[in-house]
Amino acid sequence: MFLIAGLGNPGRDYANTRHNIGFDVIETLAGQENIYVLEKKHKAVIGKGYIGGQKVILAKPQTYMNLSGESIREMADYYKIDVKEELIVIADDISLEAGQIRLRKKGSAGGHNGLKSIITHLGHDEFQRVKMGVGGKPDGYDLADYVLGHFTQDERKRMDEAAKEAADAIRMILAQGIEAAMNHFNGKR
Repeated sequence: MFLIAGLGNPGRDYANTRHNIGFDVIETLAGQENIYVLEKKHKAVIGKGYIGGQKVILAKPQTYMNLSGESIREMADYYKIDVKEELIVIADDISLEAGQIRLRKKGSAGGHNGLKSIITHLGHDEFQRVKMGVGGKPDGYDLADYVLGHFTQDERKRMDEAAKEAADAIRMILAQGIEAAMNHFNGKR
């Protein structure tokens, strides 16, 4: 069973913000695969189903970004997820241009508080991730204000396409493994 967790913040105020692109990817994947992400459990909203014959849990932690690890650790323990092989985390990344995706098998938090929380709660950084580029912070902007800012109309179109590409990447991870998916998707654009 795979746990696929998109990071974000709960509530309408945070919808359509850069920091919530993980939630957007979960919604895209859920819509494509007819999985309803409605059940409130483990400090998250989750949906269970199958993608390409693999049993999956799609999750949107509701702990706010900086405490994402609490929810993910609780789900991993409850469902006996091998976090090194069966956890996929989707997060925003300001070091990638808007719409670019990059897959990783492991790595540091890179200043991302949601990833930092997950690493702290798991005790290591060895989990698969789909990093979603949201563009670099413009000079003079506060980082928190930037990632909690809303996409422009053009950016939103680009991010919707990127969410579909990320869903394809996740399907490839499930079917062929992270290495094949990294070889296929990393370096595009």
